[in-house]
Amino acid sequence: MSYFYDLWDDFISLLFPRLCYGCGNHLMRNESLICTECYVIIPRTGYHNQKENPVEQLFWGRCLIEKAAAFSYYNKGSRIRTLIHNLKYKGIKEIGMELGRIYGLTLKSSGFTDEIDLIVPVPLHPSKKKMRGFNQSEIISNGISGVTGLPVDTNSLVREKISVTQTRRSRYERWTNVEGIFLVNDQESLKGKHVLLVDDVITTGSTIESCANELLKVDGVKVSVVALAFAVI
Repeated sequence: MSYFYDLWDDFISLLFPRLCYGCGNHLMRNESLICTECYVIIPRTGYHNQKENPVEQLFWGRCLIEKAAAFSYYNKGSRIRTLIHNLKYKGIKEIGMELGRIYGLTLKSSGFTDEIDLIVPVPLHPSKKKMRGFNQSEIISNGISGVTGLPVDTNSLVREKISVTQTRRSRYERWTNVEGIFLVNDQESLKGKHVLLVDDVITTGSTIESCANELLKVDGVKVSVVALAFAVI
């Protein structure tokens, strides 16, 4: 039976090729979304095991972050950049879940998530979420949650104002673009909690800074940060 299923699977693959969303190569029978080559060669930062790493240093003097890390590097032409592009702009939501699971396993096995109480994805404004159909940070968070068992809170932190795209903006422009646009609307659910703030890409850290400073207004809150990629600028 398995033999005939494999033949049928091969036939369907000829008609409708399954391609890797990272490199465009054909996926093998046991592969899904991301090929083994991409899984192996996507460079990991290892920041979850490194105190005072470049992501943590990004927030020094700006906001009180307990610890911070990123899965990979967001470089031009990198496969992680292609994967995130396919997630955000082509709507392949399964990529976010898969990358979230992969990174979540790393974070859990290293002990990075041991003291975390809940996950808070960086929110989109409701109008932007409606236009896109989803919040990529929320999907990544769900992937991390699936392997760590940590709950995802999408209600306590909201984006009140629409900001224009951060692309091609200077560090100062990025900061002023997101200053004061987030609001905690349920402080009771966050009191005394250690929050893991999740985003897709960290560039200047302005969005994370704005979110973190709002969360830190709640009594007893601690904030740690992770992202799928870190753009060195």
